[in-house]
Order: sequence, then C-alpha cells, then structure tokens
Amino acid sequence: MFLYLLGLVVFFYLYRWVRELPRVPDKGSKHVYITGCDSGFGNLLARHLDKQGFRVIAACFTEKGEEDLRKACSNNLITTHLDVRSKDSVAKVAAMIKDKVGESGLWAVVNNAGVAIPSAPCDWLTIDDYKSMLDVNLNGVIAVTLSVLPLIKKARGRVVNVASVFGRISVTGGPYPVSKYGVEGFNDSLRLNMAPFGVKVLCIEPGFFKTNVTDVGILSNNVKMLWDRLPQEVRDDYGADYLQKVFVMLKDKVIKMSDGDLMKVVSCMEHAVSAVRPRMRYSPGWDAKLFWLPLSYMPSCISDYIMAKDAIPIAKQIQ
Repeated sequence: MFLYLLGLVVFFYLYRWVRELPRVPDKGSKHVYITGCDSGFGNLLARHLDKQGFRVIAACFTEKGEEDLRKACSNNLITTHLDVRSKDSVAKVAAMIKDKVGESGLWAVVNNAGVAIPSAPCDWLTIDDYKSMLDVNLNGVIAVTLSVLPLIKKARGRVVNVASVFGRISVTGGPYPVSKYGVEGFNDSLRLNMAPFGVKVLCIEPGFFKTNVTDVGILSNNVKMLWDRLPQEVRDDYGADYLQKVFVMLKDKVIKMSDGDLMKVVSCMEHAVSAVRPRMRYSPGWDAKLFWLPLSYMPSCISDYIMAKDAIPIAKQIQ
C-alpha cells in the first residue's frame, strides 16, 4: 500500500514537472513591468528576464538602483523611478508603459516592492505605523496593478503578486502580516475577476530569505527606535531586558532561518511570467513548504501553542 501511494506521488510530481516545462514564445515582444528592482528579488528577476530576452521595465525607488541595473543589463531593459505610495508616480510610469507597449499590451506586472518595517508587538505601534507599511505593501500593489490592468487584459497576460508565508499565518505583530494577508485577498479576488479575460493572476509566497526584509541590522534599528519612543508603562510591561532578548533572537533565529539562495524565489517568479501553464501559487523555500504552510493549516490553538512556546517571555506575563 505504501509503495502504491509513493508511486502515485512520484507520478503526480513527474506529470506536473513535464506539464509545466513549456515556455511562452516570442519573448522579445513581451514587456514585463517589475517593481522594487533596487535590490533583492526584483533586481535579480530584472537581470534574469533581461538575459532571457524579455523586454523588462524595471521600476526602482533610487537613482543608484536604476544606474546599477543599466550597467548590468542589455539596452533592451528600461529603468524608471517609481514610488508606489504616490498616485502621480504610479500614473506617470503607467503612461510611459502604455506608450512603449502600444497595441500589443503589457505581458506581465510583477508586484515585488515591499518593506518590513516598522515591525514590533502591536501595542508598540500607532495607526500611522500601520499606514506607512500598508501604503507600500498593499495599497502600492493594488495601485500599480490597476494602473496597468487594461494593458494586461489587452495582452491576455499575467499579474504576479509577491506575498509571503506571513500572508497565510501571522506569527509577528504589527502591519507586516496584515499587509500580506491583504495581498492574498487582492490576489484571489483579482484572479477570479480576470479569468474570463484570459488573464492569469499568480501569487509568490516566500519563506525566509536573506534580503532587506530579513536584514538583522535594519530590523534591530527598527526595534530600538520603537522601544525608545514607548511610554515607560509599556516598557515595564515587557521588562527592562526585553529589548536585548529581541536582539539576541534576531541574530540567532532570523540569520539561521534565512536562505541565501535568492534564485529559489526568482525561479518561481520567472516561471510565473514565462510558463505556458504557470501555477496559481508558489511557495519557495523549504521552511515555507515544510513548516509555515503546514502550520497555517493547523487549528489555531496548536499554531498559537507552537509560536508561544518559543516566544520571548514578558515581565508582566499572566500565568
């Protein structure tokens, strides 16, 4: 019986692998718009798709990001400044893309731009902290997508949204999981709405990887800044040594959990853009496949217990 089940599993994955091999033709005529190309996944994806022959439109937040990409890529790649929080910036880039793609439309948009700070326990934060992240991670995704959606429909192309395993299970405080749950909701509703038009909407749900999102220095500075502005009564709730314990946890667990092979994510993005039959969801990273996603399917009482067991204890914890 066991061998029979094992055979079925092997057959399923072999069938899926063969089925997903074909790539779309005429890459040189297909434009791909990528946000957040200054570094990390977006930067690597822009370079990768440029080498494959796609007409990449790489949106960066900084001039240095644009300059570095232009030096590393072919003349076919176009760079542009984009602030996903700004309606004018989003509209300006969309107008430029419309002029570039003409009647053929836009083959794909990859919503990769995102931030991970401010992040902390919920009672450390203000509504403005939530707004600052949601404006990038969620509202920015929606704004960019809607700005080019008519062009995507014209090409019968793809929308690729970068969410996170923390869009499936919330294990940290603050706006990050809220924003990623929102991306998942937008992704699912858009997928259903666009299916009649032949538009594919795909979601990338990475685990922990070594990018700015998991940079221990950035995360530590963020926590220190938020701690310093807290009222004394809130600090007393957590305890005088809580901040140092957070620093130790970040250096110990985040570094160990973060995968340095960013191409695991970029390969999923590339497949979503170029495969004839892409998957609806991709979960790059062994931690995503073997821990976070299985944990998300467990009853809340079990997932809460697992997370609480390794959480930093607070001074005024109720027993």
